[in-house]
Formats: sequence, C-alpha cells, structure tokens
Amino acid sequence: MAKSSTVMLRARDLLVGYGESAESAVCPPISVTIPPGAALAVVGANGSGKSTFLRAVVGLLPALGGSVELFGRPVDERDPDFRASVATVMDEDAAFPALTVREHLLLLARGHGVAQASDLVTSLTSEFGIAERERAMPTALSSGQRRRMLLAAAFVRPRRVLVLDEPEQRLDAGMRDRLGERLAADRASGVTIVMATHDPVLVKQVATHALVITDDGAKQAKPQAALDLIAML
Repeated sequence: MAKSSTVMLRARDLLVGYGESAESAVCPPISVTIPPGAALAVVGANGSGKSTFLRAVVGLLPALGGSVELFGRPVDERDPDFRASVATVMDEDAAFPALTVREHLLLLARGHGVAQASDLVTSLTSEFGIAERERAMPTALSSGQRRRMLLAAAFVRPRRVLVLDEPEQRLDAGMRDRLGERLAADRASGVTIVMATHDPVLVKQVATHALVITDDGAKQAKPQAALDLIAML
C-alpha cells in the first residue's frame, strides 16, 4: 500500500449518513487532515455523527458527498492491504461466537502473522483484566469484559491506523488510564489513531488533533477545543 509522507487521513467536505443522498447526512460536511502518527479526537454530543464518521473512515459506509482517503488513497474496505493495516474497535458483536476469548485473540494474531502469538495473547488478557475469562465464550462475558476483549483484539494484530468508537465505554477509571497509556505508546510508535470519545483524560493523554462536531458545523481544531466541548456536554 502506497504511503503518504505528510498526510495519513484526509476528508474533504465529507457527508456521511445512512440514506442514499446528501440530504440524509447526519452531520455537517467534514474536512480534516492529519499526518501519520497523529491522534485525532472526534468529539460532539450524542447523535452528532461521530460514529457515522468513523464508519466512513474505515469504509463501512460510503460517502454521501465529498471524499475520504487513508494512506493517500480512497478508502476501500474490500482491499486486503487496507484491512491488514486498519484495526478497529467499533462493533460490540465483532467476535466469533463459537470461539473462546483466547481462541478469538489467537486466531486474529496468527491470521495477521504475529510471531509468538500465544505469548502476546497472554500478555494482553492480563493487561486488560480478562485473563481469568480466557476460556469463556464472548456471550458469557459482561459488557465491560466484552469491551476489554475487543480492545485486546485491536492490539493483538499489526496496525498502521487504529479507529476506536468511544473506547472508554464500560471501563473503570484504572482501566481507562491504562488504555490511555497504551494508546499514547501506539501513537509514539507511529500508529495513527482516530477515536470518538467523551473522556477528557483520553484526550489529554492521546490526542494531537481534534474534530469538533456541533450544531454550528464541524471543524478541525486543537485538543483544547475538544476538552472545552466535552466540559459543556
């Protein structure tokens, strides 16, 4: 996959929604540009279109207008190179129902060619506090445990871009702190992060850029603008 030396994610007047025309867009046109290794915090009130924007970024929803690119190319979720480069935490049901927690994580790691996959899975289940639930089926997990399993699934595989939809949901304060540290380390290693969040701690720990979505429009801003809006919500 071709790399862009200065831009990783670029949206130009992007309109997103679940209909077939621009009139069904759920938020204002979005224009944003972030470089490789940056972390974009997407903030706004519930229903403002944050999750819908993320789904367009990873190719799960087509643009109703404008454009969105990753790696300097139009987003194409069907491209094997794209899928190999982008990890997500979005869908609560994104697990293999017939596999245990450990089997699910091992399958992802080995499918992506991770060396010493078993050791990495053991490390991540311990880090995310689900080591005692490794033999459980996903349907037997609590909502908080399932969220931690999905986070571990994102970190168990190689990634150049990590897209997360409110990753702080159903995590206690200690786990949110650990998640922030993990994301900051990913960003420092060159991974580009795009996350919708309501958590000011995550913004402070991780974000280098912000996309602020309000009734007045959507604009790229510095992380402080994201913190200001979160404080108002």
